[in-house]
Amino acid sequence: MTRMSTPPNDQPCGELPRYKCHKEVWALKIKRIDYPRTGAQQDDDGKRLIVPENGRYSPILVDHDYMRKHQPKEGGYYVVYADGYKSWSPAEAFEDGYTLIK
Repeated sequence: MTRMSTPPNDQPCGELPRYKCHKEVWALKIKRIDYPRTGAQQDDDGKRLIVPENGRYSPILVDHDYMRKHQPKEGGYYVVYADGYKSWSPAEAFEDGYTLIK
């Protein structure tokens, strides 16, 4: 696990309070990000298909806003929180903070 002993040096008020994550989330590692296709024509409205590394799961269609806000990358994780919020996490940060429970 990567540990940060002190916050970045640009903090004006000294060391910030530290927190430990204890959330449960739903997540899939991203194998690739594809353009969705409609028939023989490719339509680029900003939507993308997140293709999970685990082939048991279907691709997930995400909209332009998700792509613009989170800028997901292959190898990272598509993450859904208990309140329904959808996000993206780089693999190293996700794997350092979460353990598979089922």
